[in-house]
Amino acid sequence: MFNLIPCAQSFHALVVSYPCVLYDGTWGTVCDDGWDLSEAAVVCREIGCGDAIEVKSSAYFGEGSGQIWMDNVNCSGNESALSKCEYHELELNDCNHSEDAGVICLIFSPHNSVMRLVEGFDDCSGRVEVLHNGKWGTVCDYKWDGSDGAVVCKEMGCGNIKVLTYGAYFGATSGQIWMGNVNCNGEEASLSTCAIQGWGTHNCFFAEHAGVICGLPVRLVNGNSFCSGRVEVLHDGQWGTVSDDGWNLTDAAVVCRELGCGDVITAKGGAYFGQGSGPVWMNSVDCVGKESSLIQCNIAHWQHNNLDHLHDAGCIFFTLELYA
Repeated sequence: MFNLIPCAQSFHALVVSYPCVLYDGTWGTVCDDGWDLSEAAVVCREIGCGDAIEVKSSAYFGEGSGQIWMDNVNCSGNESALSKCEYHELELNDCNHSEDAGVICLIFSPHNSVMRLVEGFDDCSGRVEVLHNGKWGTVCDYKWDGSDGAVVCKEMGCGNIKVLTYGAYFGATSGQIWMGNVNCNGEEASLSTCAIQGWGTHNCFFAEHAGVICGLPVRLVNGNSFCSGRVEVLHDGQWGTVSDDGWNLTDAAVVCRELGCGDVITAKGGAYFGQGSGPVWMNSVDCVGKESSLIQCNIAHWQHNNLDHLHDAGCIFFTLELYA
């Protein structure tokens, strides 16, 4: 599986780049054979760079060096990662670097978007506000659901929706309520393109504000890469660790899939990646292996005050990384 990080060059709201693949310690490029907006859309979406607005070929951004790892990439355009598209086996191609593929994306970010998150814990949580006719206003929480929140998190480059909030969870504010009865299908690049009742038309009163908390509730800490380290989970707004009691490859595989880190190599215990701090949130984790997040696995209860950090669980994964 590939992991993508933000694009190499940016100009105001635009991101321009050619995708590079890191495999077996060697950098390489993607051939432009069959490269079109469907493939570019997957790249832009996966790295949080908004919509693909233009496809580039023939080494438009300059010729790369090293291997050409991918050729004849064929995406439907709805894939969540380039790794899920069809392509010739790695290194099998009839290309040279004069055919390196590229993309131009349109970024939606807190700095240039028509949306922002206000009074949250961080940049990826808060009350949703939108800019319309030069004025900021809130979003009515009536019928606010996961598809709507997912679009917000994606637009802000904040990963997955974790929690939907309602009312004055992130504080009450007076003023304009711009959006009501928001109805997204989850695939939109911006909340402003979702179906609504009409700008300024809504069924809400004061302090009925839609909000979100975005981001993955699981992370790996103190490893030598994004895909190795001590497992930590976010619960009640605080990061804590996982006990190694019963921790096995099935549990680790769920973390691996959640973080997009390829195949699990080993599950570690005994604070292999160092002792964490704060609460030990999870103990005797029992995953079946099909869960989309570690926090969906079976546990007896949250927080175990009788456990110390000598038994913090960890993971090491194998990953094939694609950088832009």
